[in-house]
Amino acid sequence: MQVRIPAAVNDGQRIRLRGKGAPGERGGPAGDLYVVVHVGEHPVFGRKGDNLTVTVPVTYPEAALGGDVRVPTLGGPPVTLKLPPGTPNGRTMRARGKGAVRKDGTRGDLLVTVEVRVPKDLSGKARDALEAYREATAGEDPRAELFEAAKGA
Repeated sequence: MQVRIPAAVNDGQRIRLRGKGAPGERGGPAGDLYVVVHVGEHPVFGRKGDNLTVTVPVTYPEAALGGDVRVPTLGGPPVTLKLPPGTPNGRTMRARGKGAVRKDGTRGDLLVTVEVRVPKDLSGKARDALEAYREATAGEDPRAELFEAAKGA
C-alpha cells in the first residue's frame, strides 16, 4: 500500500487512513489504518519544529575577523552568511525561509550554529603567526571574570 506522507510531519506522528484497516464485523465497513511515522536522521541537518539546524565549522580567523561563510541548504542552493567580527563559538544565526516546509506551504528557517575549529597540525608559518598573536595579546586573561565571580559566590 502506498501512503502519502504530508510535509511537516513529525517523528512519532500518526497518519489515519480511513477505511483501509481490517474489515468490519458482520459485513460492516472497514476500520481505519494508522501509520506511525519515524523520521530518520539526516547526516547534516537536524530539526527544531519547522526550522532546520546545521552546525558549520569556521576557522579562528573567520570568527575573529568576520567574513562570508557558505552554508548548505536542504534541497536548494547554498546560502552565504556574513559572520560579524568577533563571532563566538556556538553562536546561532538564522537564514530565513531556508528551513523545513510547513503545512501551509511556507518554509521555516535554517538555524546555523558556528563551531570554531582548532587545527590539529600547524605549519611552521602558522605556528609563528600564532606565537606572535599570543605575544600581542599577552596580559589579557579571558578567565579573570570567572575567578572574580567565583570569589563573590
